[in-house]
Amino acid sequence: MSKAKILYRSSTNKQLAGVCAGLAEYFDVDPTLMRVGFVLASLFSGVIPGIIAYAVLALIIPKKGTKNG
Repeated sequence: MSKAKILYRSSTNKQLAGVCAGLAEYFDVDPTLMRVGFVLASLFSGVIPGIIAYAVLALIIPKKGTKNG
């Protein structure tokens, strides 16, 4: 049986809170592509919703290596 994938914020490959790097690890893509995609999505949807989405994700996704992660 394969091990279940769990989403964590990255503690090693982070720029701000590790959200994009954690998402990149989960979906097995390059972290730089995830960051560029997140920035582009934020610009096209409005900057404030992107900032709010990032902040919410940083709060709800556990950091790898903590007692929850």
